[in-house]
Amino acid sequence: MATFGIDPARTALVVIDLQNCFVEGTPFSAPGGPEIVARLGGLIDTCRDHGIRVIYTAHVVRADHSNVGTLGDTIPAIHDGVIDDGSETAALHRDVKVLGDDIVLKKPRFGAFQGTDLEMILRSQGIDTIIVGGITTNFCSETTAREAHARDFKVIFLSDGTTTFDLPDAGWGPIPAEEAHRFACTVLAFGFAEVTTVAAVQERITGA
Repeated sequence: MATFGIDPARTALVVIDLQNCFVEGTPFSAPGGPEIVARLGGLIDTCRDHGIRVIYTAHVVRADHSNVGTLGDTIPAIHDGVIDDGSETAALHRDVKVLGDDIVLKKPRFGAFQGTDLEMILRSQGIDTIIVGGITTNFCSETTAREAHARDFKVIFLSDGTTTFDLPDAGWGPIPAEEAHRFACTVLAFGFAEVTTVAAVQERITGA
């Protein structure tokens, strides 16, 4: 399993989808969403203090649904407008504090690289390492980590800076959130990323 160094000048923190609908109050909300927002808030402050670029993502589609595509077939509730750009449910959570140097990246699919200029942003700033945390573990966070790995970025994935929800029965029985989270982190650690904790990353950043 990998362990990557953290050079603040070559590292970005990518904070995945801390939007109202995913943090609390909807069927898409993950358990402990507000706690994840708070925990990542401390890491965000540490990153800013040490010159690490902070990038927030927001999973949104056009309000006219012209770019929903097959996403609406696999997640039918998207047609109800829960992630429509400009809607209250799709807005970043009230406890997310975006400052002047931060980047907010709108993405139309689960991964933060698909249909966005994230790779261009990272390459143009000489960034080769990304720290990934947010909601949910096994959808947008994991997809972003896999996409980054495929592009030869070094990925540090936050095991306690991500969370997910229970998965319903799809023919093999329901999967509790804790099990889905553990499985996603295990697979990422085996082949795609360094998986570690928020506190460990903060300690390494301050030490750097």
